[in-house]
Amino acid sequence: MRLVFAGTPDVALPALEAIDASTHDLVAVVTRPDAAAGRGRAMRRSPAGEWADERGVEVLTPKKPSEPDFLARLAEIAPDCVPVVAYGALVPPAALAIPARGWINLHFSLLPAWRGAAPVQHAVLHGDEMTGASVFQLETGLDTGPVFGTLIEEIRPTDTAGDLLGRLSVDGASLLVAVLDAIESGGVDAVPQPETGVSMAPKIMVADAEVRWSEPAFAVDRRVRACTPEPGAWTTIRGERLKITPVRIATDAPHVEPGHVAADKARVLVGTATNPVVLGDVQAAGKRPMPAVDWARGAHLDGDVRLGEPPDVR
Repeated sequence: MRLVFAGTPDVALPALEAIDASTHDLVAVVTRPDAAAGRGRAMRRSPAGEWADERGVEVLTPKKPSEPDFLARLAEIAPDCVPVVAYGALVPPAALAIPARGWINLHFSLLPAWRGAAPVQHAVLHGDEMTGASVFQLETGLDTGPVFGTLIEEIRPTDTAGDLLGRLSVDGASLLVAVLDAIESGGVDAVPQPETGVSMAPKIMVADAEVRWSEPAFAVDRRVRACTPEPGAWTTIRGERLKITPVRIATDAPHVEPGHVAADKARVLVGTATNPVVLGDVQAAGKRPMPAVDWARGAHLDGDVRLGEPPDVR
């Protein structure tokens, strides 16, 4: 089939590679417009756009996919299908109607669970033991279209959202190409999603990534892993932000009050509503990431030091 791919971040690249290696003809890539990035805030192409540039594939960067110029160019290209992976913009009916076989979206959950922008983060945050990926027909509703195929992926106890998304993006790329092959041959029909089991996965904001030390240790562990690498879990110490990487629940340690720090030469413990957790790497404001035990030596943790705000003011 003649394909236009729609996608933006790094997680879209395995699908681009898989499509490029398939029998299908990739004629263009639709991605989000160039954006300021890095300390210098220089304008940068998206990862999907850079991938296409390097291979001489046409790149389309509409601010909104409802723009008349974009719709006209897409109609001129006349793709049979538009596969989508993390494009990052709602596709209007006028654009959905252009490809003969529609827009086919790879979504990183077992729909109808975790519809929305952050399905993997929410699966980790809520303690799901299993997740997966779904390839479905894009329509105007948010991730509501009928499903062509799925795969299942175990969520491991130490998985961060980044770990899990990395595996799903690779396995999901193979699923997407298999569905495209089946659509071309007429060997697959999309099945409507169940009306039960619907859950929503809105974008995880920076405020959502603040560690709640008043929660049980398992919830602290999940929140940190769900927010790794983006937007990054954090807390505060003496009013300054401290970034937190995945922690370990200390089942062998005495009780520590929520948010309070107990450090020795071997580890740095922070109290929760249940067991304390052992900090991994941390990053203080203006500093590089470092093991928590190294950070503790220079952080003047003598006395009663508490991370975050007291639970009674939350």
